[in-house]
Amino acid sequence: MKKHFMTSIWMTIVTTLLLGIVYPFVVTGLAQLIFPKQATGSLIKTNGKVVGSRLIGQPFSSPGYFHSRPSAAGTGYDAGNSGGSNLGPTNKMLIDRMNGDIQKAQAENQGAQVPMDLVTTSGSGLDPHISPEAAEFQVPRIAHERNMSEADVRALVANHTEGRQLGFLGEPRVNVLELNLDLDTTHPMHK
Repeated sequence: MKKHFMTSIWMTIVTTLLLGIVYPFVVTGLAQLIFPKQATGSLIKTNGKVVGSRLIGQPFSSPGYFHSRPSAAGTGYDAGNSGGSNLGPTNKMLIDRMNGDIQKAQAENQGAQVPMDLVTTSGSGLDPHISPEAAEFQVPRIAHERNMSEADVRALVANHTEGRQLGFLGEPRVNVLELNLDLDTTHPMHK
């Protein structure tokens, strides 16, 4: 009996050390070596300062920037509180929020149909992308605010439009942070 008890204690210690300490360090080290950008969160730096992640959305409210889709994660794009709103399609709070977002969007681009991803949240609430249609919807506002031609803004959107993964997975998308950073670099806003 004592022999079995000691064996179980030693197995617990050995497996804890191997699987709880050694294995995570080896996997983390390999990830840092093989995929250094992804292992550190795909951080985006400008002038040596971290301005965001390629994987986590950010809110942009200034009219001179492309706006992200709404977020239901915490107070908005809170990576520690990821998740959708869990509000059903007939929930009054959801309907009121969406109607308000649609009215705001239609006020900025009258006559154009508002793309759904500008008024609906993603499942995680952290989506850094919008559809090319959502970016196109915002082109007139960006062009006006930055004194650019709409063709120049469309060219930037086209440069930042990512296709389907492996040619068939997902939908085309535009990373909002990267697009806005490129806008600031190529056409800074005048104060």
